[in-house]
Amino acid sequence: MKISTKGRYALRLMLDIALNGEAGPVSLRDAAERQEISDKYLEQIVTKLSRAKLLRSVRGAGGGYLLTRRPEEYTVGEILRCLEGSLAPVGCAEDAGFCDRAGRCATAEVWDRIAQAVNQVVDNITLADLMKRHDEKCSGC
Repeated sequence: MKISTKGRYALRLMLDIALNGEAGPVSLRDAAERQEISDKYLEQIVTKLSRAKLLRSVRGAGGGYLLTRRPEEYTVGEILRCLEGSLAPVGCAEDAGFCDRAGRCATAEVWDRIAQAVNQVVDNITLADLMKRHDEKCSGC
């Protein structure tokens, strides 16, 4: 399984907004500059995040984006799935009905265990956890 650029950038954007949104809406241009990501590319990402109600838009002068919930209420898994869809390594790990061989497949357990391990990690790290980690790593940034 490989997380796409959109998934990685979505997580960086959400972290940027969590870190900088307490003072008010975060402009996409400012976030793009801090994250060294094209603002045009971030526009595509923010559309999906907004439709999923993970972000809300504030229009007008001083507008931008804000989280819709507190950082501790977002998981990395929720954010990644918004852009990536399922994080299962293969279709049968997501849906047992995906394959006619599921009941007799010796490798199905491998895929299930990988999916469980990935979900365990991403569903137990919050945006607040990433904010703390950012502060530890970037205390002088």
